Amino acid sequence: MYNYVLIPGAWLGGWVWRDVEPYLVESGHKVFPITLTGMGERVHLLYPEIGMDIAIEDVLNVIRFNDLDNIVLVGHSFAGKVAAAVADRIPEKIRMVIYLDSFSPDETSEPQGSFAADEFGKLPEGAITIPLSESILQNIAKDVEGHNKQWILSKCTPWPVKLATDPIKLLQSPKIVKNSYIFCDLSGATKDEIAQKISRGYFGNLYGPYRLMETGHYPMITKPLELANHLLELPEC
Repeated sequence: MYNYVLIPGAWLGGWVWRDVEPYLVESGHKVFPITLTGMGERVHLLYPEIGMDIAIEDVLNVIRFNDLDNIVLVGHSFAGKVAAAVADRIPEKIRMVIYLDSFSPDETSEPQGSFAADEFGKLPEGAITIPLSESILQNIAKDVEGHNKQWILSKCTPWPVKLATDPIKLLQSPKIVKNSYIFCDLSGATKDEIAQKISRGYFGNLYGPYRLMETGHYPMITKPLELANHLLELPEC
């Protein structure tokens, strides 16, 4: 039995794992969907200084106060930074880190993972969050349609800027824990084309097995069963 700690990406909260969680529970595992401070149902706790240190502590505290070990740590999108940093702090508790269409760390002692705040468009001066728009959603997840599109847009909350711009600094090699990766097809490329990009190092260094999904950036919404199957399979690799 594993403890699945699920860290959502930008604009999301623990709610986004709703359709994945039952499959993991039915297979005998415990599931802990995280909502990072300042987003989701914790949006009322937003303040300008919320950054990576707070996000890392959010996850560490869930692990600490639930006495978790044998953890499968899933980091989606930018939250690959959070997962990498958490695993760096408590590697003895981690069965595997799964990077879900996400940032994944290089083996370096230099700070890494800082994203440009204006990646999705120019922000007003002094802005402390990055809002989600329909155009952004169309760009990264055009397969989220109909009811699913209405649902995600109704639940998403602005992404704290410092969660994008703050880097992480790892004290140990990412290979100190088992790693795996799930890549999503965002651009219409075939699985073979994505595999070629992986072989050429387009996604950086890989330190474990990977899976490819024909889906946009939110497979937990568009293909929850397939995603759950990958999450169940990879820790056994």
